[in-house]
Amino acid sequence: MRRHKYGHTLFELLVTLTLAALIFGLGLPTFGALVADKRLRTETDALFHAVHLARKASVTRRRVVTLCASLDGQRCDPAGDWSSGWIMFENDARHAADVRSTDEKLLKFHTVDEQVKLKANRRSFAFRSTHLRATNGSIAVCDRAGRARSRALVVSYTGRPRVATETTRGTPYSCAD
Repeated sequence: MRRHKYGHTLFELLVTLTLAALIFGLGLPTFGALVADKRLRTETDALFHAVHLARKASVTRRRVVTLCASLDGQRCDPAGDWSSGWIMFENDARHAADVRSTDEKLLKFHTVDEQVKLKANRRSFAFRSTHLRATNGSIAVCDRAGRARSRALVVSYTGRPRVATETTRGTPYSCAD
């Protein structure tokens, strides 16, 4: 009766490890870009839905609804740094659009992923029911490591949002200071 030897040779093991390292090395950067793109899409979608909610809330509540950058989830950030997070609140319009007093109802608070940077050309966006126009502007959404293509949420005078990857001049959006 003949005995079978089980196992692999050193050469077979080295070839297998080399192929695995090669496949892993080629696939990892692509996977990182895929994850970064998904993060940007998630933050863009959150802003997109917040703008729709703000428009709807301003009409149904017949009040000004403000969307602004926030560090603590309670007040607007005077510096306008959107990268920490943002809030949406019902504004009684007795003061500046980007100031929230304690009696104004907080409608939504969102914390931004630390791998994502947001850069807006406005400190806040005000949505009014019907008689006045909304604040227009854009918020660029960028990957801090630069692995994914930046995009922006562009808000029109009517408060309608759209997502764009290039400015009207054809240049890509950037979060550079």
